Amino acid sequence: MAETVLLRTHEDTLAYGRALGTRLRAGDLVLLAGPLGAGKTVLAKGIAEGLGVLGRVSSPTFIIAREHKAGARGIPMVHVDAYRLGGDLEQLDDLDLDSELVASVVVVEWGEGSADRLNADHLLIRLAREADDSRLASVEPHGDWVSRV
Repeated sequence: MAETVLLRTHEDTLAYGRALGTRLRAGDLVLLAGPLGAGKTVLAKGIAEGLGVLGRVSSPTFIIAREHKAGARGIPMVHVDAYRLGGDLEQLDDLDLDSELVASVVVVEWGEGSADRLNADHLLIRLAREADDSRLASVEPHGDWVSRV
């Protein structure tokens, strides 16, 4: 049961992420999929704002994973960019994300097909860039997310 949301501007993408972030709780896994420039990191920034985590959120492409300390809501966020892992599940296991899932929200860019195995209960958001520079977000809930969306 996927839902599609039109995000016309950069600000719309941030606001959508912010609204989602306010609903997330420790243990949640959110996977962001889409080509380069689709808005995955912008959406992750919005999620971080909604969670109220501390520190600047940027793409973790070169460090692969970045932990953002908990703010007012008390929930940290681990932001992962799985692009450079190239589907290497051993490297993904080395990040020990399944233990992070207990106390944090984990947001994984490029995680579809690899990080989804970390938790059957996850939210997959596929982003597509349209010709007019808007984004289409296809939101696909899995496991307990079906009743939460």
